[in-house]
Amino acid sequence: MDKKKLILWSMYDFANSIVLIVFFLYYSQWLVVEKGVSDFWFNITFVGSSILFLLTAPVVGGITDKLKVRLTGLRVTTFFSVIFFTATGLIAVFYPDHYIWSIVTFMLATYFYLFCFNFYNPMLEEVAPAEQRGLASGWGQFGNWLGQIFGLLVTLPLATGAIILVGESQRAQVLLPAAFLFLLFALPLLLFFEEKQKRQAVKINIVSEYKNVLRSARELVKAPGLGRFFLAYFFFNDAVITASNNYPIYLQKVFGVNDQVKSFILIGILVASVIGAPLSGWISDRFGHKRTLLWILGGWVVIFPAFALIASLYWFIVLSVIMGVWFGAIWTVTRAALMQLTPPAMLNRSFAYYTLMERFATLIGPLSWSLIIAYWQPAVGGGNYRLAVAVMGIFVLLGLIIARKLPKQLNSHIPARVGHSVSVN
Repeated sequence: MDKKKLILWSMYDFANSIVLIVFFLYYSQWLVVEKGVSDFWFNITFVGSSILFLLTAPVVGGITDKLKVRLTGLRVTTFFSVIFFTATGLIAVFYPDHYIWSIVTFMLATYFYLFCFNFYNPMLEEVAPAEQRGLASGWGQFGNWLGQIFGLLVTLPLATGAIILVGESQRAQVLLPAAFLFLLFALPLLLFFEEKQKRQAVKINIVSEYKNVLRSARELVKAPGLGRFFLAYFFFNDAVITASNNYPIYLQKVFGVNDQVKSFILIGILVASVIGAPLSGWISDRFGHKRTLLWILGGWVVIFPAFALIASLYWFIVLSVIMGVWFGAIWTVTRAALMQLTPPAMLNRSFAYYTLMERFATLIGPLSWSLIIAYWQPAVGGGNYRLAVAVMGIFVLLGLIIARKLPKQLNSHIPARVGHSVSVN
């Protein structure tokens, strides 16, 4: 394992998680709670970014596999993500009455943020050999959860009003510092990571690339177990992402928790995630990616219905902190498993679909969540929110059923092999 590259790679996960947690916690509440915008419009930002991603990511993934320009792509997408996160913060602070425009800029920020991972995740190939990628992925997630803790702590004085920089809204003023910190801590990887792969001089025809998208997708899923993996990932990731995006609003609507308490609860969850990430990576390297993934999904099948049934805030917090271990584990293991299933020459394309499945899932999950919140009665006491989180458990169960049929090779350290019929062009 290349320790220098691992540190730089993990630092980027640290950086992007700062802006993620701050906007996830405070922008969502500024928009829904302070500005009175429907939950639907907050969730529609993820739908919009998903559609944009669907239209561009598969093509760019194929082009990147040919040109070998991961670091360049990461620099470009990071820059635009920072620009639009900053624009969202500026609108919230200085032009709060124009919050509709913040929905647009946040959607674009989320789109470019997602695109960063098209280039970032495949770089794991250069960080560690196959038999150590579970642990390396875990250390990357360790940086992610540590960054979220840092983001919460560093912005807490602003969110509580102990320090006032600009504007009247305490929630809005944390957004600009988060965007700056994202850029600051991302710079070491963007400037100092030395790629082994060399840029290729290949002619690219954009029209042809778009025409070949479906053929490329068919070729990709011919790799043993890869299509099944994407389908399972679609269902269980749908549930986890949707529930996590709406977690602060759930706390507000069901338990009436204030922002300061929310921050401390999230810190508890993230501390558990910090532990769960490298631990699950080590376990998956030791016992196999498939076996570990099934254990993790079994845990989520229990966690979501339990959330819906718990009436006590105390026990809800206890379960939330325990859940943090599962948060730390799930993307650690899925990232390593995908690398083992994917032919090396198709890695960027595969991770494009990996992110695409995540975002396509957010076309279904947020819409399901929003419809239940809007139309299920009684809404008094948060009954509609409880039903919504319970339904997320059904999505995970579907993913678990599908994942049980993944190839047994995921329980070994032998890289996945593909037949000669799979094209890498």
